[in-house]
Formats: sequence, C-alpha cells, structure tokens
Amino acid sequence: SNAQGAGLGRVTVGDVATVTLDYKEARARMSSNGVPALALNLTREQGANVIETMKLAQETMAGLRDGPIKEKGLKVRQVYNETDYINSSIALVMQNIYFGGVLAIVILLVFLRSWRPTIVVGFAIPVSVVGSFVAMALLGRSINVISLAGIAFAVGMVVDAAIVVLENIYRLRQGGMSRTEAAYHGTAQVWPAVLVSALTTVMVFIPILIMDLEVGQLFRDIAVAISVSVLLSLLVSVTLIPALSNRVLAGRIPARGTRTRLFLIDGTAHRFSSFWRYFARLVVRSKVLALLVVAAITAAASVFAATFLPKLDYLPIGNRNFIIGFVLPPAGYNLDTTETIARGVEEKTRKHWSDEALAESGRTHPPGTDEAQKVIDRFFFVALRGRAFIAARHVDDQKAAELIPIMQTPARDEPGTLGFVFQPSLFGRSIGTGRSIGIDISGPDLETIFATGRQVFFRTMGALSPREGNRIRPRPALTLGEPEVRVLPDRVKLADNGLSARDLGQAVDAFNDGVRIAEINVDGKRIDLTLKGPDQSDESTQSIGVLPVVTADGRILPVRSLSDVSVTTGPTQIRRIDRVRTVTMSVSPARDMPLQAAMDKIRDEVIEPLRKSGLPDGVRIRMSGSADKLTTTWNEIVLDLALAVIIVYLVMAVLFESFVYPLIVLLSVPIAAAGGLAGLAVLNLYVTQPLDMLTMLGFVILVGIVVNNAILLVHQTLHHIRHEGMTAGAAIEAATDNRIRPIFMSTLTSIFGMLPLVVFPGAGSELYRGLGSVVLGGLSLSAVLTMAVVPPMMSITVGVLERRAGKKADALRGDVAPAE
Repeated sequence: SNAQGAGLGRVTVGDVATVTLDYKEARARMSSNGVPALALNLTREQGANVIETMKLAQETMAGLRDGPIKEKGLKVRQVYNETDYINSSIALVMQNIYFGGVLAIVILLVFLRSWRPTIVVGFAIPVSVVGSFVAMALLGRSINVISLAGIAFAVGMVVDAAIVVLENIYRLRQGGMSRTEAAYHGTAQVWPAVLVSALTTVMVFIPILIMDLEVGQLFRDIAVAISVSVLLSLLVSVTLIPALSNRVLAGRIPARGTRTRLFLIDGTAHRFSSFWRYFARLVVRSKVLALLVVAAITAAASVFAATFLPKLDYLPIGNRNFIIGFVLPPAGYNLDTTETIARGVEEKTRKHWSDEALAESGRTHPPGTDEAQKVIDRFFFVALRGRAFIAARHVDDQKAAELIPIMQTPARDEPGTLGFVFQPSLFGRSIGTGRSIGIDISGPDLETIFATGRQVFFRTMGALSPREGNRIRPRPALTLGEPEVRVLPDRVKLADNGLSARDLGQAVDAFNDGVRIAEINVDGKRIDLTLKGPDQSDESTQSIGVLPVVTADGRILPVRSLSDVSVTTGPTQIRRIDRVRTVTMSVSPARDMPLQAAMDKIRDEVIEPLRKSGLPDGVRIRMSGSADKLTTTWNEIVLDLALAVIIVYLVMAVLFESFVYPLIVLLSVPIAAAGGLAGLAVLNLYVTQPLDMLTMLGFVILVGIVVNNAILLVHQTLHHIRHEGMTAGAAIEAATDNRIRPIFMSTLTSIFGMLPLVVFPGAGSELYRGLGSVVLGGLSLSAVLTMAVVPPMMSITVGVLERRAGKKADALRGDVAPAE
C-alpha cells in the first residue's frame, strides 16, 4: 500500500493470507481392474489417420513407460485400442480379396477347361486391383475397411468384360477364323456392349459421389473403389485380352463338345442351356406366351419387392470390443457416494473377470469357478459427482455384446439408480451417438416440460421395454429435486454499498470452492492461482447467508444483507435446442430392432397419443438424432436410385439407338430388387442384418450391374439382325445360344468373387455383409430371370422396330440418291 506523507510500506499476499502449494479437490476417481488409476483420453483431430495417430501415441507411451513412469514405480497400460478392430477388419477384407480372386479363377477354369485362357482373363484381377490402389491414392482417397470392401466386391466384377471379349474371340476361333482376325473381330463385335456395361456400372455412382450427407463419405469410398476397378478392367479387356489371346489361342481350338468333361457339372449345364434355347424358340413362335411370361415375372418380382421390403436402419453399429455404461444415481449424491455405487458394480462383476484381470487387484477366483464365466478381460470405472461411467472388454473380440446384461444388472441394483449399458457405435464420434433416437420435448416452462418428459419416458418404456435390450436415457434427469442454494442479488443494496453482482458472486465462490484469479508460472509449469476463504466450521447450507463480503470502504457485511438466499431444488442442468428449453429422451433400440421400427413405435404409441390427448401450451415433441438422419438419407437414396435408373437408360439409348430397347433391359431391375431382398432374407436366417443405409447402397450397385446381361442379349440380337441379315426370330435364338455361356460365366465369377464377403465372419464383416447379400441375391436371380424376360420382350418388339428402322433408312437413301 502507499501512505502519502507517511513513507512507503509494502504488504505482501503472505501478510494477509495463507499461501500454500496444494492440489485441487478431486472431481473424479477411477479404478482399473480393482486398482486406483488415472485415465488419459486421446482424441485425434478431425481427418487425422487413426492408425498413424495410434502408432505415434504408442511410441510416446513406450518412452514414458520405460522412463518417468517406471522411475515413480507406476504402471501404464492402454485399456482400449481402436486400431485393433480396424486392423482385424482390414486383414479380413484382404483375406476375402484373395479368396474371392481364387474362387473367380476356379470358376473360369471350370468353364474354359484350359489354363491358358484362364490366365489371360485372370490378368484382369491383379491389374485392376493394384491399379485401384494407385488410382485411389492419386485421388486422395484413404484405404480403409469400406474402400477395401469395395475393391473386394469388384474382384469378381472386373473379369466380366474380359470374359465377354475372350469368349467371343474363342467362339470365332472355333468357327474357323484365324487368331488375328478372331482377336480383332471378336473384340470389335462386343466392344460397344462391354463399354456400355462398364459405363452403367460406373455412372450409377454419379448421384452418390455428390451426396452431401454423413453417409456420403462411406458411399464415396465404395463408389470410387468399384468405379476405378471396373474402368481399369474395361481397359484391360480391349487391350491386354486381345493381345494375349492372339498368342495364347494360336494352336488348334477344340470344337464344342470335345473338351474334357466334368462329371455332373457338364450334364447339368447342358440341360440348363438346352432349356433356355428351347424357351427362346417357344416365345419367338408365340407372342401371347411371351407377353404372359414377361407380365407374370415382372409383376411377381415387383410385388415381392414391395411386400417384403424390411424396416430401415441407419448405419451398422459395428462390433468393437468395448462396452460402456452410464450409472445415474438420484440427484444430490456426492463423489464419495457415487464411487461407492461404482465399487458395488465392480464387486458384482468381479466373478466374471479373467484370471489375468483379477490378478492385477491381488485376488484369485475361488476354487471351482466356472471357466466359461471368466469373460471380462478388463473392467474400469470413473466416478464423478452425480454420475459414473463403467466400461469393460470381452476376452473374445467377437462377443463384446454378451457383457451388456452382465454389467447392466448390477448397475441398476442401487435403489433409485438408472443404468444404461451399450456397445458404442463404430460411426459415432461421441459415446451413444451412432444409433439413437432423440425425443425432444421443448417448451417455455421447465416444470411443464419435465412433467411431459416423465409421461414420454414411461410411455416409451412401455413401447420399447428395457428387458428386450432397448435403452432409454433422459437428458437431463427427469427430476427437479437436485438440492440447490440460490443467491439472488439485491441490486439496490449492492449499489448502496458500492458493490456489483460480480463482486458478490466472487465472494461467495471464494468461501466455497474458491475462485480462480489467474494462471501463474511455478518452476516452469502453468498452474491456477486460486483465492479461497478459510474452511467453514459450519457446513450447513444455511451458512451461505453469513459468508462475509468486504465493501469498498472496508466494511464487512454478510451475504444475506446484500441478497435473498433460499434453499430449494432444481434441475441438474438446463438444455436448450434452438434457444428453447428442452428435455431429451435418448432411445437406443435393441440390436435386432431396426431404427425405423423403433421410430414407428415411438410415433404411434408415444408421440401421437400425447398429441391427441392435448399437450400443454407451447410444448412441442419431435424426433431427432439418427431418426432425422435416417429419414433424410432414405429420401436421398430413393432419389439417387431414380437418377441411377435414368442415367442407365440414357446410356443404353445411345448404344441401341432406340428409346424402346433400354426399357426392355430395365425390366431386370425389379427382378434384381426382389433378388436382393431375398438374399438379405437368407442372410437373416443365420445372422441379424437389418436394411441399413450401407446395405441400401447394394440396390444402387445392382442397377448398374444387373443390366449387363440384358445388354449383351439385346446387343447380340441387334448385331445378328443389322450386320448379318438374320430374321428377328433367328437372331433372338442365336443371341440366346451365343450369350448364355458368357452371361453365366461372368455372373458366377462375380457371385463367387463376392461370396467370401458375406460368408466369412469376423471384425468389420457386419459393415458390408448386408450389401454383399443384396448384390449376390440380385445377381443370382436376375441372371436366371433375365433369360426369361429379355428374349420374350425382344420377340414382341424387335421385329416391328427393326422393320420401321429399315423403312426409314430406305426412305433416307431414296431421298439422297437423286442428289448424288
């Protein structure tokens, strides 16, 4: 201080206060496998590569483990590693790529019965796959589980164009052409059809590539992977295949029926081919039969697709080996009590700990403990004021979900305590955000929206029972019973004493938890400088009113003389959405319940009855969270499907020089949709697989690839008519005979190339097996039924259309002749 005329004096902080270097009061306590611990959570930046980030974190942790931590006699352990799941998923997809490639080669060998042409076609697989990795790197796309799955899907598809080209070259060589002529004419004949088939496969992804939604990133990874692979395979089919076939097919080509025969396979294939040749002759002769067959198949497929379309889901949860739960005790519980509750959960789950986990806490299982019970590899909890987190890992990476009931039962044992245990979604950046429906109750008055919230909570509990695996979590807790001391400043009294509301607040803070004044340097470290009053001997809430407040002129007044102090209750927190007070019910449906089914139940059994009975004035209820995203994404995908069909139609119209023939080809789309749903239904006989948005992408892919077989049939028919002068009926029969072999070769290689993605279980398979089952089912059914639809439709239309086209051409030639 400065006393004018009386000399200078200095008063230090130590003269008027006690200065100590101390620790802050604990706000959380943690235990890992029964041992006290500190937890550090690393959150990577948006866009950072998780594998590279984890590698750097582990290198840093290794240095700490062998250095400062070891010197202090402590241990550090990583309790959860997200890259374990990612690495396992990538390894599984890579395995599927190898198996799919081998199966595709085996199918080629069965059809071609010669290793040399098989090798020629097989070249398309490594060239396209390796080229895809290079192209994706150049495009700035990351190699992840989803993009690798896209490449795995493409393994069977990339040989399609090569098969069509080589088979046509092989057919012409059997007909007596020289190897050079066969290589040239065989490629030239099918080049337009091969080009359009590849373009339809690629161009259906155009709407997907510009999708501006959360799932767009996942869709783009698959779209780019498949598109690049197919375009590279197209390049291979018209460059490498003719060049190699010119060398490989140099020797004598055996005629049909003289090749090595395979028991059972050849007989079945011969009867199958004979049936379709007979069918083609039949529908060519009878237009009525042709029309009836087409109408029956198309109608049946459309009705099946519309009737058996399952309920929708948003995104797959994934199967990370990590289970987490929230424990919410009654309002007002302090840290000690919350820790006691968490310790209770720890004790009750201890019998399920593995021997290694239990050994860390210095304990062992009683003799005779069932080994099958020891399923928890690691258990830890974090206790906070008013809530706690519990988490665990399973000893088996694939069975984490089995821990949910083991942890949830003890979490709810404490009277008045709520427990919510679940497996976090792979696609939620924050816990519980990946697959949850929010029911927002908004309004101007807290008591009113809390009362409505309680009605919503209990109605939702009735509609979606927690016993069936559904979880309902209110945010905040649906009670206004949190103890609360309110200090309401008296503005007049504060002004009379030269104080502000800020001064009053800082004084109250200083005598309670302390008020942070500044951040200071101590031995090179930045620590908080906190002003704290002496500990109060009376810890009752009423003592707040007698806390001292110093005025500007040095007088000391109690808090109650400057404000109104009341002891009451209130909410644990006040949430606002769009600046309106809101209570939210976070609903996580059971794993086997699609999100759309849960949304329908909530709307029909919770929201609509409340609206009909009359909501309080100003109160609104709506669904948010993944429910909003699902609706938006579904609408976008329906639009993208429509655009994909239009794009495919226009591309084919250019190839066929007609607006009618593409419509015939598009009859294979509803058939493929029915096949896709049937494939998904078969998969659900073995594992639960909802129709999520990634699975829906399978229908977009189908639009691009199922038309390929029909394109081959129509193009070959038109080639026979326009270039070889055949009649319409003869052209249809010849096209069916010539194209049935390459159609089923390409279809079977695609099916068997994708099969491992659906069949082999493991980490990450739940992400793409639904997509794979849709594509497999659609391809399988459309391959057969396309043969049943396209020849009849061609028999009805092609003769009329080609005669009209011929008359127009004759008329044009007649108009031009005099001028010449």
